[in-house]
Amino acid sequence: MNELATPPAQAKRPQDAAGEVFLAFLKLGLTSFGGPVAHLGYFRDEFVIRRRWLDERAYADIVALCQFLPGPASSQVGMAIGLSRAGYLGALSAWTAFTLPSAIILVLFAFSTGFLGEALGSGWLHGLKVAAVAVVALAVLGMARSLTPDKERATLAVAAAVMTLAIPSAWGQIGAIVLGGLVGVTLLQGEAPAEHAVLSLSVSRRAGFAALLAFFALLIGLPVLAAATGSQSIALFDAFYRSGSLVFGGGHVVLPLLQAEVVPPGWVSNDAFLAGYGAAQAVPGPLFTFAAYLGAVMGPQPNGWAGAALCLVAVFTPSLLLVVGALPFWEDLRRRPMARSALRGVNAAVVGLLLAALYHPVWTAGILGAADFALAAAAFLLLFMWRTPPWLVVILSAVGGATIPILQT
Repeated sequence: MNELATPPAQAKRPQDAAGEVFLAFLKLGLTSFGGPVAHLGYFRDEFVIRRRWLDERAYADIVALCQFLPGPASSQVGMAIGLSRAGYLGALSAWTAFTLPSAIILVLFAFSTGFLGEALGSGWLHGLKVAAVAVVALAVLGMARSLTPDKERATLAVAAAVMTLAIPSAWGQIGAIVLGGLVGVTLLQGEAPAEHAVLSLSVSRRAGFAALLAFFALLIGLPVLAAATGSQSIALFDAFYRSGSLVFGGGHVVLPLLQAEVVPPGWVSNDAFLAGYGAAQAVPGPLFTFAAYLGAVMGPQPNGWAGAALCLVAVFTPSLLLVVGALPFWEDLRRRPMARSALRGVNAAVVGLLLAALYHPVWTAGILGAADFALAAAAFLLLFMWRTPPWLVVILSAVGGATIPILQT
């Protein structure tokens, strides 16, 4: 029996069901502050407790699948819930509604930075960079606790950080992830699989195989196509698609991947990159909508609204292909000890990636003096001990950044 199927009494036409999915996720896209862990809690309250679209065991299995895959776990869980409710149109409806509010806010922020800089000075932008230090430091701490609980994985994380800093490019990050997988298969074996529900959605093995084939074809073919055509649009899609394909361990890990893609070639300045990352903490919805901001502030065309749409679609496309592709094979995959061991190593390596990003570019751009360090420490205290909402910490950091130059004169 399909645990996620809609009961016959509640059956709807696909268009009606997709509309219902869109409205449900739009509400969450407007109100879901707090990051991916909080998003999963909102999803459970809305779809397991209140709407009863699926039960606890089925929801837990969806979460397990999406945490296994690269990509933004909360967005992928939303896609899977939409898929279970209204098929492929439901998956697109869930993604669009959950993503659009924060993407629009960040694009508007990108357009307003020049005006705000003239009106308020540049100190508030520096405050956003300081806020990013506190946010990333908290992410490193939280991920290290759960993903590197022993000396082997902690050592692997540090080795991945060293490798990433020693090879400051996308190749260094890819190499660190591959290293994590190899070490996991070799040294991190022995963990038994957890009990789970049998997950069944209306995706055939043929459709799953086609989605996986498309995923790898784009990952391999886009760089070749970009080099052959010289098209900036294809190069941009390739950069963001590749970043979305390699994110393990949470949305914050996209920071070093995107920074390596857009800052070295001069598409986005490091200051604009970090200011946008800080602002992304203050909006609801998935952190991956930071891609829309980057597309809007991009120097070469396409930029503005067109660049935002291109980058947003590119960074989320791998997630949709992987969710559809993995579902038919999930039961077999999760039983394989080698796959679980590789994932443990990869997860430890991505802690190292984020640790390296905490140093560069986040710390080196945000902490320029004792006052910046004090502001970052205060922001971290608010996040870690006082459990202050990230959006409020970002606002307070911006105010602090604007105030520090006044106090120092």
